[in-house]
Amino acid sequence: MKVFKIEIENFRLLKDFSIDLEQILSLVLGKNNTGKTSILTILEKFFNQSDRNKFSFDDFNIDFKKELKSKIVSEETISEEDYIRIGIRLRLFIEYSETDNLSNVSRVMMDLDPDNNIIVLGFEYTLDFSRFSRLRKEYREFEVKEKNKKQDNPPYIIRNVYDFLRLHQTDYFKINKRSLTYDTVTKKANEDKFIDLDNEKISITDIINFKYISAKRDVANKEIDKTLSSQTSRIYKRTETSDEQNKAVEDFKDKLSETDTHLSGIYKTLFDSIVKKVRAFGGIKINESEIEIISTLQHRELLEGNTTVVYKHDADNHLPEHYNGLGYMNLISMIFEIEILVQEFKREKDKKPADINLLFIEEPEAHTHPQMQYVFIKNIKKLLGEGIKREDGENRVLQYIISTHSSHIVSNSDFNDIKYLKRNELNSVISKNIGELEKEYSDAGEERNYRFLKQYLTLNRSELFFAEKAVFIEGDTERLLLPAMMKKIDLEFPANPLNSQNISIVEVGNYANVFEKFINFIGVKSLIITDIDSVKRDFSRNDDGSIKTSSTGKQRMSDYSCLASLGERSSNPAINFFFGETPFNQLRSLNFEEKCFEKDIKWKVNPQGYLQIAFQTEENSYQGRSFEDAFFSLNRNVEFIKTNRSKFKGLKNLKLFYDSTKTPFDLAEKCIDSKGTFAIDILLCSNDELNNWEIPAYIKEGLLWLKKD
Repeated sequence: MKVFKIEIENFRLLKDFSIDLEQILSLVLGKNNTGKTSILTILEKFFNQSDRNKFSFDDFNIDFKKELKSKIVSEETISEEDYIRIGIRLRLFIEYSETDNLSNVSRVMMDLDPDNNIIVLGFEYTLDFSRFSRLRKEYREFEVKEKNKKQDNPPYIIRNVYDFLRLHQTDYFKINKRSLTYDTVTKKANEDKFIDLDNEKISITDIINFKYISAKRDVANKEIDKTLSSQTSRIYKRTETSDEQNKAVEDFKDKLSETDTHLSGIYKTLFDSIVKKVRAFGGIKINESEIEIISTLQHRELLEGNTTVVYKHDADNHLPEHYNGLGYMNLISMIFEIEILVQEFKREKDKKPADINLLFIEEPEAHTHPQMQYVFIKNIKKLLGEGIKREDGENRVLQYIISTHSSHIVSNSDFNDIKYLKRNELNSVISKNIGELEKEYSDAGEERNYRFLKQYLTLNRSELFFAEKAVFIEGDTERLLLPAMMKKIDLEFPANPLNSQNISIVEVGNYANVFEKFINFIGVKSLIITDIDSVKRDFSRNDDGSIKTSSTGKQRMSDYSCLASLGERSSNPAINFFFGETPFNQLRSLNFEEKCFEKDIKWKVNPQGYLQIAFQTEENSYQGRSFEDAFFSLNRNVEFIKTNRSKFKGLKNLKLFYDSTKTPFDLAEKCIDSKGTFAIDILLCSNDELNNWEIPAYIKEGLLWLKKD
């Protein structure tokens, strides 16, 4: 039995939200403010109801607030027949099998069709018709009072419907629990056919048990902090309650009894004088009020404040827990907390575990360095995958959700476990399964590309899942120079600086097209900086200049690199993918807006799109073929090159720079000894303002586009 889907309506950013859950682990990813914490919060509010967990007005989705306001202030008469109950909703979709014990869920089953093995539990914080009518009436009375306020000095602030709801919404909205009918055709829950679990006095505590570990953990390496030590007493209490370590517990109690006897003798001596004083005042009567002070150590309370976690340095030295770093303390604390919660899931010996046990771990990476994050995710599946095993045989699967911002955790996870949250154009949040991405590649016959993508992201660039923007570049030159170019842009255009944004730079060669489905999947604003790679057809020649022929005597033709102005086509796979059959002369002359794309079914040009392709354009009457010749066309004759030419260790044939007949293409082909070293040369010879060289226009306009929100 498992929860395979969660639906949420009108809660904060989660306006109309659905997320699929895996059998064991679901890894929830997304950039900041995509609702990861909101999933945990709504589960906590419905399952662990308390005054602290009450819903507030600010928990309502913004669009829902507008809808609610419109209904309240409207003069339109609404009948009970036309009224639809509105508010926050949470639905858990549960799947069971023939091997499951259905005794707990039998009372909430809505359909006995053997082909329908789905149960939907609905939790809602809603406004029914009678309370809506009362809300409307009482708000109108409130509105009249506000308008009739005397305009003293200073004037009264006239409060509106939001102010009223912020103060009084708990008087009208109420929590309900229901079991809803599941439609096997539409795969949706039917709100009209239900069992009211509150009215029927049906408890779901034996069906589903929810617990969580929040990111706001009480861990601090201060001397007064005893987080780990206090957790040991909680672990003991849970262990003793679960009766799993019965012999150890009984031995502990026996030792306490022996200690009580010994301490009682000591107490008699310690308190003898005070007992005598009581006797002197007539406060003691034989066989009636004669007092003794004895030891009564309580095994459950003894560990509270009397158990200390220390770190063993050697045989003679133990260091206090606060001497360790926050990372280790956080990791140990999480393991302790997980042990406590697993014991709570198990329950006492005479009480069976719930059918479904759901654990939410929020941001386990807090305070921990990358290697520790690797270790955590590698071991958590083993730790929790064992499920809830009890000696009495009542074992259950433990289903758990982990939310994270850690690329290190992602890179060591199974991609099929990943649930990616992203905002859509309506400013609400949607969840996507990485498994869907694999299917996209498979349907396009690009399984090899998907395997490469998966391996590449795992080994190198998992941070793409969390980036606000991304730049895909070709090689070492761009990788080394792009941060300096971004800084140079920021110095020239200070507003919304690039270096203050969450931008991931990814080196992909000229195969950025392999990432196109992933770019669309995560919907991140992306800039592809690549080379136009102009080539033309010509005869293949031997070293002596003679034309090569095949075994049949046919003369061979090959593609040769050439000036962009002489090119017949591009050899760049990414350009050919996005621009297809566009004639090369037309490709050369495309303006910036014509290289901006969005994807519907296929990629199409859209000036407002989220993917920009940047390649060499004509400037100063020259169009480069690669970054190097585009750079030389702008900078070969400026003071930067003239002054520092001899310092460039990545260049050779320096005399060619003095030959005015040599084009920038010639210099790029014959003078670059090492592209990486050449890029470093540029950085070493740059001044502090980075204004002694120019950025090629195609990169500059691409970065300026990326700079905008």
